[in-house]
Amino acid sequence: MSQHRLRFGMFIPPHNPPDEHPLLALEHDMDLVEWADKLDYDEVWVGEHHSGGWEITASPELFIAAAAQRTRTIRLGTGVSSLPYHHPYILADRIRQLDYMTRGRAMFGVGPGSLPSDAYMQGIPTARARDRMEEAIEPLVRLLNGETVSCKTDWFELEHATLQFPSYRAEGVEMAVASQVSPTGAKAAGKFGLGLLSIGATSSGAFNQLAANWAIAEETAREHGKTMDRSSWRLVGPVHVAETREKARANVRFGLARWVDYMSKVASLPLGTPPGVDPVDYMIDTGFAVIGTPDDYVAQIERLMAQSGGFGAFLHLDHHWADWAETKRSYELIARFAIPRINNLTALRQSSEDWLRENNATFKGELTAAVAAKIAEHAAAKGTDKLSPDYLKLFKAG
Repeated sequence: MSQHRLRFGMFIPPHNPPDEHPLLALEHDMDLVEWADKLDYDEVWVGEHHSGGWEITASPELFIAAAAQRTRTIRLGTGVSSLPYHHPYILADRIRQLDYMTRGRAMFGVGPGSLPSDAYMQGIPTARARDRMEEAIEPLVRLLNGETVSCKTDWFELEHATLQFPSYRAEGVEMAVASQVSPTGAKAAGKFGLGLLSIGATSSGAFNQLAANWAIAEETAREHGKTMDRSSWRLVGPVHVAETREKARANVRFGLARWVDYMSKVASLPLGTPPGVDPVDYMIDTGFAVIGTPDDYVAQIERLMAQSGGFGAFLHLDHHWADWAETKRSYELIARFAIPRINNLTALRQSSEDWLRENNATFKGELTAAVAAKIAEHAAAKGTDKLSPDYLKLFKAG
């Protein structure tokens, strides 16, 4: 289906209903990362939020440091660090430490912060958040590249700032910029040649703008002497699959309505369902979510590939629509049956089975003849009294 192997993972804001024990909610998210690692998913991104009751990971760096001790190969990214909330030098130094603590598996996603309430509590004007993100990216990139930085803005200052040790790997920590509705993220990614995290890529507005958003990033990159790489472009969308469409629909009744209520009335994102419309039908009919089978998941990836022109990774927006057992089952079904089809991982095995099936009579005859010859050889030398009559009849070796 695609010319390269897509990567798969998850984007964990997180979305934990506030009636759950906070410790157990955090452990649930950690268990999910461990499960993804066992299923050979490629990467996971963990968000930073400070209000609203649901999105309770205040420090993705702390979460990633703990997850790195419990996992083997999965890459772990801040999804995202809200730049207006942090002094660039301190944040760069924390990311550098995380780079070592994860043995080079850390990724650094950046953005302006998605909840206006977070900015409000810190005295940051929402209207200035995106400008501050852009102001912080350049010194962060330079610091993580090993440069010594001096600069001054109206909200931070760096004076001969440098990190104490180089990146864990020669290529450094991969950076990506979040992009939702505005072109700010795409322009920032292009300006510095960073990856792009298209959050909510399956919503109607974002889906329609996928190709245009990438074009903005590429145009900006050319203007600044940079190059954009589609393999570093990640699309994010919600997914839940089961063995049948009917079961998948039943599974998400567990938490979908409550999630929609939070996203539209608390987080203030335009994800509400029109009056009188079943939320499951709406999610499926608009293409916003996969609620179905592994086949439906494959079709969604094909649809996104055609619309975007190509990308590098698809991340499941973790949402708690289904209970824990069915959530784990969804990730398992995708890993076992959908991803191998998308990345053409089973073609050689299928070809091998087909070849043996087509030549079964020949190989079966050769095996029967070989065994019969050995039985006959034994019978000639030792007699047949200790040989099974059933085997003698089966191989016609009497």
